[in-house]
Amino acid sequence: MTGEPTDETGPAKPEDGAPTKEQVWSYRGYSLKPSEFTSALTTYYQAEIDRSNVWRQRLDATTNWAVLTVGAALAFAFASATNHHSLIILATCLVTFFTWIEARRYRYYELWSYRARLMETDFFAAMLVPPFSPHPEWAESLAESLLQPQFPISMWEAFGRRFRRNYQWLFVILAAAWVAQIYLQPTPVGTWNEFIERAAIGDIRGEVVLALGLAYNGVLFAIGLATARLTQASGEVLPKFGAPVEHQVGGRARAFQARRRQQVLAFLVTGRPQAVAARIMTDMRRGVTALHGEGMYTKIDRDVLFVALTVTETAMLKTLVQVEDPNAFVVIVPVNEVLGRGFNPLKVQ
Repeated sequence: MTGEPTDETGPAKPEDGAPTKEQVWSYRGYSLKPSEFTSALTTYYQAEIDRSNVWRQRLDATTNWAVLTVGAALAFAFASATNHHSLIILATCLVTFFTWIEARRYRYYELWSYRARLMETDFFAAMLVPPFSPHPEWAESLAESLLQPQFPISMWEAFGRRFRRNYQWLFVILAAAWVAQIYLQPTPVGTWNEFIERAAIGDIRGEVVLALGLAYNGVLFAIGLATARLTQASGEVLPKFGAPVEHQVGGRARAFQARRRQQVLAFLVTGRPQAVAARIMTDMRRGVTALHGEGMYTKIDRDVLFVALTVTETAMLKTLVQVEDPNAFVVIVPVNEVLGRGFNPLKVQ
C-alpha cells in the first residue's frame, strides 16, 4: 500500500466500449435518472431559498413596526410641554412584544435556511472536493427535517440574537427618552425628589416605577448577554467546519473562521486491513499506509492503517469502516498541515 493519495482529478470513468448503467430512483412506476434527480433537487433548493427570503422579509417588517412605534411615541411625547413618560413605558412594552414576535419568526427562518445550507454544504459543495460525491448522510438529514421538522434554534437564542442585533438600541433610546421626558417637561427638575415625584404613574410611587424600569431593562439585557454564547443556529451564512482563528486587527484580536477545511489524520486498527484499505482507496480516492503493530494486551500482530483526509470526509470514512469491520478501532486527530499529493503542494516558502 502507498502513503500517497491516489489521483483526485475526478471519479473513475468506465473503459472505452464498456456498457454504462445509470441508476434510477423509482416510485410507483415512475423512474428518475440521476440528471433528473439533480434537476428536481435544484428546483427544491430554489424553493427553500425563496421561502427563506419570504421569512427574512417578515423579520424586516417586524423591525420596521418597532422603529415606527418608537418614532411615533417619541414624537408625540415631546410634541407638547406636558409630561407623557407613561407613553414611553407603553412603547417599551410594545417593542418587547415585537421582539418576541421577531424571535418566533426568526426560528421559522432558521428552519428554512438550515435546509438550504444543508444542501449547500453537504451536496453541492461536496461535489467540488474529494471524494467528489455528496456527504453520506446529507439525504437522511434533509429527509428527517422534512418528515419531522424541528426548529434548529431555541426561543431563548432567537430572542437574544434579535435583541442584540436590533432591539437593544431601541430600548436604550426609549430609556434615555423616558429620563429626558421626566427631567425636561414641563420644566427642568431641580432636585432628585422632584424627579422621583414626576416618575409616579397614578397611585404607583416614583420609586417603584424607577425600580421596575431598571429591573425590566436589566432582565432584557441579561437575556441578551446570557444567550450570546448559544450557537445552535446553523442556517445563517457561517462556515460549517473549522474553528475560529484569531488575528490581530488594529491592535485587537478578532475571530475569523478558517476557510480551508481542517485536515485530520485517522488511525484504524482493524482485523480486515486489506478490505478496509481497498474501500478507502476505491470509494474515497485517498491513499492508505499500513504500519505493523502489536497489541500489548492480546500479543496479536495487526496492521494499523493511517489515512490523511479532511474533516468533511470523516463521516464517510467512519461509514466505510463500519461496513467492512464494525469492531474496528478508529482514532481521528487534527493536524496542523498535510503536504503532498491531494493536499497542499510540498514547497519550501
